[in-house]
Amino acid sequence: MNWRTIIYVILLVSLTAVKALPRSYRDIEEKNSIGQRFSQLQEHNFKAIAMIMFAQYVQGGTFGKAIKMAEDVTDLAKRCAAAARDSPDCLKPLDRIFLDTICQEENLPRFTDCCAKTDPERNDCFLSLKNSSRGVISPFERPNVEAACKNHSQHQHSLTGYFIYEVSRRHPFLYAPTILSVAIRYNEMMKNCCGSAEDHTHNLEECFQRQAPKVVKPVKEDGLKQEHTCGILNKFGERTLKALKLAQISQKFPKADFVTVNKLVMDIANMHKDCCRGDMLDCMHDREEILHYVCINQDILSSKIKKCCEKPLLQKSECIVNAENDDKPADLSPHVREFIEDKGICERFAQEKDTHLARFLYEYSRRHPEFSAQMLLRIGKGYEDLLKECCQTGAPDDCRSRGEEELKKHIYETENVMKTSCDIYKEKGDYYFQNELLMSFTKKMPQLTSAELIKFTKQMTTIGSKCCQLSQDKLLPCAEENLDLVLGEICRRHLTDPINAGVCHCCSSSYATRRPCMGKLEIDENYVPLSLTPDLFTFHEDLCTTEEEKLQHKKQEMLVNLIKYKPQITQQQLTSVTAAFTAMREQCCKEENREACFVREGPELIKRSEKMLSA
Repeated sequence: MNWRTIIYVILLVSLTAVKALPRSYRDIEEKNSIGQRFSQLQEHNFKAIAMIMFAQYVQGGTFGKAIKMAEDVTDLAKRCAAAARDSPDCLKPLDRIFLDTICQEENLPRFTDCCAKTDPERNDCFLSLKNSSRGVISPFERPNVEAACKNHSQHQHSLTGYFIYEVSRRHPFLYAPTILSVAIRYNEMMKNCCGSAEDHTHNLEECFQRQAPKVVKPVKEDGLKQEHTCGILNKFGERTLKALKLAQISQKFPKADFVTVNKLVMDIANMHKDCCRGDMLDCMHDREEILHYVCINQDILSSKIKKCCEKPLLQKSECIVNAENDDKPADLSPHVREFIEDKGICERFAQEKDTHLARFLYEYSRRHPEFSAQMLLRIGKGYEDLLKECCQTGAPDDCRSRGEEELKKHIYETENVMKTSCDIYKEKGDYYFQNELLMSFTKKMPQLTSAELIKFTKQMTTIGSKCCQLSQDKLLPCAEENLDLVLGEICRRHLTDPINAGVCHCCSSSYATRRPCMGKLEIDENYVPLSLTPDLFTFHEDLCTTEEEKLQHKKQEMLVNLIKYKPQITQQQLTSVTAAFTAMREQCCKEENREACFVREGPELIKRSEKMLSA
């Protein structure tokens, strides 16, 4: 099989060609035939996308099987483009052709039940088998760098194809052009690091360590955002997702009218439905259509996206998402009092509830780019609750006017929480701020492992370092929207392995109130503390390491175990135990036989700590 052409996907692929992709089995016009798609995409582009799709559908399949299926579909496409346009096989929608190809393969018993169904049920069945959970496929093994460079020099083209396959099957819902962009970065890393291998002063290991994070960054970031959005859609439904997108788009495009913004909301919600189901062809097509609409209408949408619209498709999407919010219209009034004071409000609310609430959210969001989208949703929910109460027969005349006071109170509370957190961060710095979070979240969620608690609180600390240096008008969107990603990850963890009733309530009751709900959680009273077994606290000479990061990690693991052992620990008790530990560590690290000292002094420290904690 000739996979030499695959490299052209990486170096020459025109990602704008994705606009030629079809609308799945729902579109049966001749213009969506495989032959026409092949002609528009060209062979190397078509083959690369086929490779990604087969790896995402058949995650457990071998690289060779993925290549074979991609080759088979490409050969069919080539024949259809050349002469056989009217053949029944050439007139099938692309999704059906892909699934037929899988079902014709031998030794794929996992798909037998799906293959017995007819479309669209067959497609739905295949999509339901996609699994993005970590551990389903073993993690990437870190290769020997010298062997990797030798392999790259001898098999560069097939190695890049293999990389695409491995990324695709581990991320079955990831947008295909993102995978191609990762492959570009991977190829550049291999050329940069391996190209200098003959230079004896060049450190291969150091080169890979420096450049590898740039390669995986789009997979981690795009994958997390996509999982997050899909989590919102699956848990809270389409109405919540549309409200979130309405707030975000209204902030980004404050000059656009409600009809235009609402059209974008509907299109983006539909795109996410396709993407979250795993319909990659539809997902790519939807995204291209939205980008096309935004760019041809940029004059009425935003003055900040002109340069974005000049970029290739993949960069265009990322650029628009990250573009600054456009300036508010000069004549935009600062308030939306008409939604409170107009006499016909209750009638409009009764007749067109969702449209009326959407208009309120649109008008309020475009006026307040300094608020987070989650806070805007809470404001929208507060307005809905206000109308439900005040539009009832017999409600007092001043009922609606109370809403403004409630709104001011909520805004103050939210801003105060963020300001207080940033003040603590600025005072304590990364390590001690993370320790504060560790103590809080271990009490709220003691069922999480030490590794999970350290990971989540590390992410929160990174948010502090990123957002607390920003101006007041940027702080809230940065902090709450990034924190929302972490809380979403915790909630997805809860879905796979339930944590506790408090977390369940916060993750299930309301998307908009998830952050304040988590903030109000206290000690899990149903948690049974850990027993003080000999292996709960162990002390060894590795505590004498001079690598500060490793030492801090060990101390944080001990802190988590300490709180799991004594959830009700007071600050004074913690200070006393910490001081005793520090004294023991300093003593043992000075001795010649450090390990013997820790073996001797460790049990004594535990006995003294028990007394301190029981006092």
